[in-house]
Amino acid sequence: MGLVIFVFATVLMLAEGFQQTLITSGSSENAVFIRRSAETEVQSLIERKDAAILESFPQVAVDHDLGLLAARELVVLITLAKKETGSRSNIQVRGATHGVSLALRPQIKIVAGREFNAGSTEILIGRNIAKKFKIAGLGGTINFGGHTWTVSGIMDAGGTAFDSEIWGDVDSLMGAFKRTVYSSVLIRMRDPSTLPELKETVLKDPRLVEEARREDKYYEAQSELMARFIRILGISLTLIFSLGAITGSMITMYAAVSARTSEIGTLRALGFRRLFILLAFMAEAVFLSLLGAVTGLAAASCMNRITISTMNWTTFSELTFRFLLSRRIVADSVIFAIVMGIVGGALPSVRAARMNIVSALRSR
Repeated sequence: MGLVIFVFATVLMLAEGFQQTLITSGSSENAVFIRRSAETEVQSLIERKDAAILESFPQVAVDHDLGLLAARELVVLITLAKKETGSRSNIQVRGATHGVSLALRPQIKIVAGREFNAGSTEILIGRNIAKKFKIAGLGGTINFGGHTWTVSGIMDAGGTAFDSEIWGDVDSLMGAFKRTVYSSVLIRMRDPSTLPELKETVLKDPRLVEEARREDKYYEAQSELMARFIRILGISLTLIFSLGAITGSMITMYAAVSARTSEIGTLRALGFRRLFILLAFMAEAVFLSLLGAVTGLAAASCMNRITISTMNWTTFSELTFRFLLSRRIVADSVIFAIVMGIVGGALPSVRAARMNIVSALRSR
């Protein structure tokens, strides 16, 4: 039962880690504009005139040093070889607005080097990119888009999706990939509560074909498909494994009933009702299942520090994330263990409760 709970919790931790990596990438204070027909930035196209209109809305916050807190961004995919296997995976490259894109995402810290210069062929790489892919470190170069790019810095995004991205100057990347349109426009709102009004304004403007989304909700939507698949697959396998745990629980409880036949007869002779006998054995089955839950969760908690990589089916790019154990997963695991204990202990408990007093006493 401990092994089943370990598998159950680990699967949920995998889905939770994937989802939280994306959700925490966004901020409730930011709004992202993408084309209405697009689901992600990779699919979106925003013309320069549209970007200028979006930046002019009164809901856009203003910083004393940076001016308008609005960033025009481009997202493209490239392939890089992994260090361990040499296999190639899609990596998301983000064309960012110098200064503003980082200001809009305060969770990102440059841990080595500096930010890329505007208009240059310099790039920032996420810490997961630096660890897992064959890419030169600080000061090294990498070739893509027909240009040679110099690594000016390494960024730590606090375990968010940006740790698995490469950032460069948006105009330089647009020139390299021969793009004339942006993928998205990101703004900091003066007041996050004005988002519905902003959505309505964008929707009613005949010049625009974009829509506004709260940034954290945008990333949450990206995580749903993959997280749902992991949960469905994992829980389906766990339910199959649970049949073995329930069978083991049932055998254990039948053995307990058989070994305590005389004690059951004595209790019945002393006046204990059948219900009390039933509840006593059910409580024992549940207690044993809870021990299994504690054992399984203790083992699953050791997975918290492990990180893995997979393809995000929504963006088709590599994403690195870690297992994440939450209170909800602990509660779900305990409930699942209790259910297995009840199902496995039900028949043996009924047998104990229905045992004939005389027959039980003769078994001494």
